[in-house]
Amino acid sequence: MKDYMVRFRRVLLPSVLLFFIYSCSANDEMSGMYRPTESSGIPVSGEKRYLALGDSYTIGEAVAADQRWPVQLQKKLTGEGVKLASPEIIARTGWTTAELAEGIRQANPKGPYDLVTQLIGVNNQYRGLDTAEYRKQFRELLIQAATFAGNDYAKVIVVSIPDWGYTPFGGSRNRGDISKAIDQFNRINLEETRKTPAVYVDITAISRNGLVEPQLVATDGLHPSGEQYRRWVELVFPVAKTILSK
Repeated sequence: MKDYMVRFRRVLLPSVLLFFIYSCSANDEMSGMYRPTESSGIPVSGEKRYLALGDSYTIGEAVAADQRWPVQLQKKLTGEGVKLASPEIIARTGWTTAELAEGIRQANPKGPYDLVTQLIGVNNQYRGLDTAEYRKQFRELLIQAATFAGNDYAKVIVVSIPDWGYTPFGGSRNRGDISKAIDQFNRINLEETRKTPAVYVDITAISRNGLVEPQLVATDGLHPSGEQYRRWVELVFPVAKTILSK
């Protein structure tokens, strides 16, 4: 019995915890749409609009609201003189491409937006969903993102999927297998992005410092910390500023 309980703790509990983390969400996410300010992202005169689409990495699971990377990006752009309203975020922990599409349908955001970002796919990978299905649904989401941007792909930024294998929790699985799968999904979203004028920003390398730089991982041992998101923003910022300055 003692050996059985040890095996249970080592094998089953990590899987149960990961399912819980990816399945549950805070109250402000239950509708599938999070708006960081009471103004609901509605711009005042002269402000440009920003829509962020994604999953736990966009809603900022396990970090404070002001540490979410779309929020950090908006603040940095504002600090550089770009008049940008608070981001409208359609994202929820655990979402796949199909669930993001449904979340968008329910939220029914009204464009046009001056900037749209899209980061989606880790839950397709984690659940072992079909890569061909991911390609098709990602492509459809990218088309929709461009539609929200006034039918202009050049105002869309696609962000690569980070590698959760390089987190303490990643040790519950084979890290090498996780990385290979993440690379496969990222090849797909990169290929689909390159078929359009949308811009691709690769943040995966940053996420792979998570084991040697513990400060890059949130307290849940799985999601990025505010510091990791800050480093993502350093890469996304110049692209976003160029888009918004046109």
